[in-house]
Formats: sequence, structure tokens, C-alpha cells
Amino acid sequence: MPAFTFEKISPPTRRAPAATTPKKPRGLISQIIDRFAERRARRALQDERVVRRDDKPAE
Repeated sequence: MPAFTFEKISPPTRRAPAATTPKKPRGLISQIIDRFAERRARRALQDERVVRRDDKPAE
């Protein structure tokens, strides 16, 4: 007769992902960084447009 026995442990049940998970509001620092990045991108586009206009040969 064995001195001990093992318990049968059933495998963990799979949980379905939550259908609607409310998004956390973005942090203040993330919003500030987004604003800086957007302004920088706009400035880069404006600079690119100016360069393109200057590259055209004068007629």
C-alpha cells in the first residue's frame, strides 16, 4: 500500500476575453507628448513645402 497519493487537479478553465473593456483615459504626460509630436510633424511638413517651392526653376 502506498504511503501517499496524488490529488487529481483539473486543468484551469479558459476564460473568454471581456467583450467590452473600458479604455483607461490617457495620462496627462501622454497628452502633452502627443501635442508636441503633432506640432513638430506640422512644422516639418511646412518646411518641406517651402523647400519644394524653392526647388522649382524660375521661368
